[in-house]
Parts: sequence; structure tokens; C-alpha cells
Amino acid sequence: MSTILLLVLSNLFMTTAWYWHIRGGAQAIEARPLVVVIAISWGIALFEYCLAVPANRIGTLNGWTAGQLKVAQEAIALIIFGGFMVLVLKEPLHWRHFAAFACIMAAVAFLFSGK
Repeated sequence: MSTILLLVLSNLFMTTAWYWHIRGGAQAIEARPLVVVIAISWGIALFEYCLAVPANRIGTLNGWTAGQLKVAQEAIALIIFGGFMVLVLKEPLHWRHFAAFACIMAAVAFLFSGK
């Protein structure tokens, strides 16, 4: 359970680091100097690494394979991004987002089946 919790928290930071600066439309984006955006994003991403690395170590010590860790991380990332997209970026979810999520969840099921 700690692996999943750490991956959720790390994805919250990474999604924020990658996408916070594109909210507000073209004028808002252009008003933010790229070097400043990069520096802020790297600072946010530091927290992501401080959570993702232990998550992967704990998961491995609990019998997860690298493939299972990666696919679980991708599934979590998709959930986090969906929420971020709606709540922060104010973009709607469409059927294709749910279809993509279903494909990722199928990948999770395949990698964890028989374990």
C-alpha cells in the first residue's frame, strides 16, 4: 500500500511540475519566462523524485517487477492527470480519455495477473 500511496503523491507533484505553466491561455503562457518556468518545474519535480524513488524501492522489495511498477505508475498518472486537467486546466474529459484509461488498466491487469 505504501508503494501506491507514494506513487500517487509523486504523480501529483510531477503532473503539477509538467503542466502548471500552461493554464490561463496563450497570453498567460507567453507572460511566463521559459527559464523561470523550467526552474520552478525542476523545484517541484524534486519532490516527485523524493517520493517516486522510495516507491519503486519499496515496491521491488515487496515483490513487484519493474514492469508492474511502471504500468501502475502510468495508470496512476492518468488518473491524476485527468483530475488536474479538469480542475486546474479547466479542460473537459471526453470518451477517448476514458478509452485510454481502460487500455492502461488492461495493461495493469495483464502484468499483475497470475501474481
